[in-house]
Amino acid sequence: MGFEDQTTLSSPTGAKLHLLHRTAPAGARGVVQINHGVAEHAMRYAAFADFLAQRGFHVYAHDHRGHGRTTAPGAPLGHIGPDATADTLLADVAAVHDHIAAEHPGLPVIVFGHSMGGMIAINFAIRYGHRLAGAAIWNAPLATAPEALAGKAVLAWERFRLGSDVPSRLLPKLTFAAWARAFPERRTESDWLSRDCAEVDKYIADPLSGRDSSIGIWTALFDLSLKAGGHAALEAARKSLPYMLVAGSADPSTKGGKVIRTLETRLRRNGFSNLETTIYEDFRHETLNEVGRERAMEDFVAWAEKIIN
Repeated sequence: MGFEDQTTLSSPTGAKLHLLHRTAPAGARGVVQINHGVAEHAMRYAAFADFLAQRGFHVYAHDHRGHGRTTAPGAPLGHIGPDATADTLLADVAAVHDHIAAEHPGLPVIVFGHSMGGMIAINFAIRYGHRLAGAAIWNAPLATAPEALAGKAVLAWERFRLGSDVPSRLLPKLTFAAWARAFPERRTESDWLSRDCAEVDKYIADPLSGRDSSIGIWTALFDLSLKAGGHAALEAARKSLPYMLVAGSADPSTKGGKVIRTLETRLRRNGFSNLETTIYEDFRHETLNEVGRERAMEDFVAWAEKIIN
């Protein structure tokens, strides 16, 4: 069944957010707010939404600006908008969160994010942890501070050379193409996403997935990494908030899960006390589309039930 309702939600940022909703059939115990990754869209999480709804969770997921069917001034597909930043993305997430709170007052909300969505979700949790029951950060390719600063310098040079916020020519080569090369026997350039050929083929055939991202989107991603690692932000965050950190041992974007282990270490050093980390053996980047994804989804529900109870 997947998502049962689609609507447009106006964000204070000026974006018209394409918002998907799936209602738990009976006796909802909580809400899961999903954040999708770069170069994809919220509808790709329909099977996960159905799985969660059948286990007592309402689900909401929106297309981030520059993705899917969300519209925003100066932000066609692949573009974030001329004046938009990482904070703009977070403000859109906050608008969805406010909508959830109004629709389901009193129900605990868990923020979930995959890849870019994981980078967004951890920043949202650091900033708004007092409003959440938990945060699930899956497969987030967070850059170190030196990597992020170097990446932003490359992007600034590209913007100067190309004259506008056009799709970056260099970052896809340094990321997606490099991650594809981690699998010499690959069938397609997207095999780094999953071992499930059918899921890879669906991604390739999807007209709303796989688009090149603009310099502005890549800049926002590096800023999300810098914000998530900032000592001041971590110091002010709610340290007792439960976190579920997930990666795959064969995911080149997180260096086989090392990025997530580094995140766990950083959080612990800053006093975060409720962390649960899982590195799924042989999983590539898209845990929810991998061979054996049922186990990961069951693990998520078990963790969610534990923290809301």
